Amino acid sequence: MESGDALSGKQLDSRNKFVASLDIGTTSVRCHIINNKGETIGDSSEQVILHCPSYGRVEIEPDTLFDSIVQVIKNAIKEAGLKASDITVMGISCQRGTFITWNKTTGQPYHNFITWQDLRADSLVQQWNKSMTMKALRMGSKCLHLITRNRRFLAGSVLQLMNAQVTLRLLWVLQNVTGVREAADRGELMFGTVDTWLLRRLTGGDVFVTEVSCASATGLFDPFTMAWADWAFALFKLPRSMMPAVCDSSGDHFGHTDPCLFGAPIHIASLLSDQSASLFGSCCFQEGDAKVTIGTGSFLNVNTGRKPHASIAGTFLLSSYFTLLFFSTCQNCPYLIFTGYVGNDPSESQKIATSVPDNDGVYFVPAFSGLQAPVNDDKSAAGFLGVKRTTRPPHFLRAVLESIAFRIVEMHSCLVGETSYKIDKIRVDGGVSRNDFIVQLISDLTNTTVERAKSSEMSVLGAATFAGLAAGIWKDQNELKALRKVDREFEPRKDTASEYASVFNNWKKAVGRFTGWYAQETA
Repeated sequence: MESGDALSGKQLDSRNKFVASLDIGTTSVRCHIINNKGETIGDSSEQVILHCPSYGRVEIEPDTLFDSIVQVIKNAIKEAGLKASDITVMGISCQRGTFITWNKTTGQPYHNFITWQDLRADSLVQQWNKSMTMKALRMGSKCLHLITRNRRFLAGSVLQLMNAQVTLRLLWVLQNVTGVREAADRGELMFGTVDTWLLRRLTGGDVFVTEVSCASATGLFDPFTMAWADWAFALFKLPRSMMPAVCDSSGDHFGHTDPCLFGAPIHIASLLSDQSASLFGSCCFQEGDAKVTIGTGSFLNVNTGRKPHASIAGTFLLSSYFTLLFFSTCQNCPYLIFTGYVGNDPSESQKIATSVPDNDGVYFVPAFSGLQAPVNDDKSAAGFLGVKRTTRPPHFLRAVLESIAFRIVEMHSCLVGETSYKIDKIRVDGGVSRNDFIVQLISDLTNTTVERAKSSEMSVLGAATFAGLAAGIWKDQNELKALRKVDREFEPRKDTASEYASVFNNWKKAVGRFTGWYAQETA
């Protein structure tokens, strides 16, 4: 996806069609206007303002977020030299696991968005995971799996609740936010993740739906039945009446934007979670296709074909268009802590990190919000281990960059161990993927070719092409593949894996030292 010159209204060709691609991430809101050649002809972005009122709480004020969304769409259309009436369709990609509740009658929210990073329900998570109820659920599922060999019960046999899931943060809201439980009892409580809330606001309140890849990240959706998990609502005593309908990721059910917002209605043709959009934008259309995103978080996604995969160590995410399951995890990217020292250019950090032959025995654990799969420990702490008199700044930086690669390698090993997929190539994107040192190390330690796209905006591109495919702007997946532009392929180096074996093992030992840290601190 290459940026092109902005088109003026006089230059418009009747054969040109334009997609507005909106991406609502954890740290930014972006909109790109993309033509039928896959080129960005106008774009705009604004930072998402995160509020942290107390330790572990991470919130977004809804009106501020909506104002930013409207503004970036307007700015992108203006920069492209277009009007809203020139936009054929809109595609939307958004963060998962962030939710809000509001009153059905008044439309007023009961609280700010509670983001996927929020830890306010951690005590509930710990209590439930240790409870006799969950132990009985796991044991019953294990027995049923032994009898039926149904992978749905295998998933239940290892079920662990996590802070990143909506379930217990929503239960916390019902128990602690004034008026919420009463509204639920009256049938006036409404629930939505970012996609549901955004559709309601953009369409003027006409649409109340979610789509499967966003629903599946809540912990309340059953990917084996493709419906809300009624057993979960009964188990946690959550009101089923507040939930939106679950629909496919593309189609006519998302409606049109309110004409008052942009001067003309825009058809919303698709909506996807960010990682689903990113996988689609990377053209991972075949079973076993895999990609890694390294940005604010690190994610490993794989196309598992038309059958759900019950992961023993990871979390899962479903997209209806392919009926795909994506193995994924996330962590705050530690690369940003060095921006004051090395700047924002990944090649600069690479140069500094490779100015020394090794990490001098220094290891970094990137657990700013705990460690997700396959460690799955929200109590982990971030920090360095092995600092000594000989340690210099480049060693610290090298340790940080190595830790990013190591986390990806861990996830890859877990994926290969749990499945039979033959992964010949990993596609990579995200801002941190511009760092050759990290990408080459991933290739070396996974013994896999890694392909880096020219564009790092895969969520944006995926949302655009998904919507454009639904609207007939592009006719099939082969046409989308022709739009993909590759920057570079990294081939695994012969001896690096064996040279790094002890380094990788020592890093895993360091991770073990930092797990459960906050549990010890508060004990």
